[in-house]
Amino acid sequence: MNPTISIAVILTVLQVTHCQRIKELSACLLGQTLRMDCRYENKTTNPLTYDFSMFKESRKRVIQSNRNVPENSLKARSNITLSKDMVCLQLFDFTTADEGIYTCELKITGDYTGNQIRNITVIKDKLEKCAGISLLIQNTSWVLLLLLSLPLLQAVDFMSL
Repeated sequence: MNPTISIAVILTVLQVTHCQRIKELSACLLGQTLRMDCRYENKTTNPLTYDFSMFKESRKRVIQSNRNVPENSLKARSNITLSKDMVCLQLFDFTTADEGIYTCELKITGDYTGNQIRNITVIKDKLEKCAGISLLIQNTSWVLLLLLSLPLLQAVDFMSL
């Protein structure tokens, strides 16, 4: 086999095994807070840089970023939560004036694919409500959860009184 072809094949395989990509960008409304989840494949432990922006009237406004970007008015109303395979943006006091095209841009250090970008159009009246609050997330005591589940346990005959 030609050495040039071998090198090309190896580089292609390396690119596929190390590339990161955004799987999904979704938006929902929780009260007056816009929540955007930018889910991505995480195949390395390399550092992640992110950039959430909004395009309105052909103007880009950066909301949150861990790159060197100037301060803006939306940063004070927003918050970022990072997990292993998701970057979550919350924009508080969301109004119709905040409607527009939102962008999630991710870059993993050492990734061969470059920046990954996804867009979503956000219109307040068309947003779904975010999923309900779980009892486990709240500071609900385990005793209360056990009492609430007792009828279910009895129904499936795990317990008899």
